[in-house]
Amino acid sequence: MSAAHTASSEPVRYERRGSVAVVTMDRPDFRNAQNSAMTYALDAAFYRAADDDEVKVVVLAGAGQHFSSGHDIGTPERDAHLPFDRKAGLWWDHSDKQGAESRYARESEVYLGMCRRWRELPKPMIASVQGACVAGGLMLAWVCDLIVASDDAFFADPVVRMGIPGVEYFAHPWVMPPRIAKEFLYTGDRMSARRAYEVGMVNRVVPRAELADAAMELANRMAEMPRLGLALTKRAVNQAEDLQGLHTGMDSVFGLHHLAHAHNAETAKDSLGGMDIRAMKAAGAQEAADAKDGSS
Repeated sequence: MSAAHTASSEPVRYERRGSVAVVTMDRPDFRNAQNSAMTYALDAAFYRAADDDEVKVVVLAGAGQHFSSGHDIGTPERDAHLPFDRKAGLWWDHSDKQGAESRYARESEVYLGMCRRWRELPKPMIASVQGACVAGGLMLAWVCDLIVASDDAFFADPVVRMGIPGVEYFAHPWVMPPRIAKEFLYTGDRMSARRAYEVGMVNRVVPRAELADAAMELANRMAEMPRLGLALTKRAVNQAEDLQGLHTGMDSVFGLHHLAHAHNAETAKDSLGGMDIRAMKAAGAQEAADAKDGSS
């Protein structure tokens, strides 16, 4: 780990550029894996942007080569066992509980609860995505109103390998057609930025070197609109998605998600089905090799 990114470093940077707030995840040595410290730092940054009358648009970015590799399930700074001041809901502290009671309370707060609240931030949000946008990284990109991706970006939700039906913020059938969502989940394969654009999940694909400028250009164009007009338009489209079942769909899948965790805890060595980062990568590589052999 570089000296610039120790456990004492801030996991999120906040910068205002005119009418645009740029919120940057800053754990590049760990591919911006999201521990609780990062999640709560993101929450504070989004509150700051919402409260700043000079800010009209928010850009969410990731430092380094990757947007985000997902939830932290194995870095030295993993802190899922620690208590934090809860912000997203009324569930109790998870850190002194056990089993499903602990998992459900924590994930209701930092995964589903946080993401739902961020989606409702009354200012447009743009995700600026490069490299990996995997599992929990999808959740951060999907709460944003628009996604600008570099041509080297890829998207994946491989958690079905753990026996779990996708990440907690289950927006899959709304951000892409249902049959594409099923393929995305059933295979765990990477979806390229170009394919994500083709299925309507991504707004624009640009060369990697142009990503930051492209996101800022779009943000500045949006910032020319009246603040209330932007807020009401965002609310209108979000309400339409909810009328199409997004909110209730997520509630139902969240229960299935935790059924899978509980099953793993009873039948495997842990609630993740014994899968860590290394095992996930190995399984993905083997599946890709098997698919190649089967098609040759």
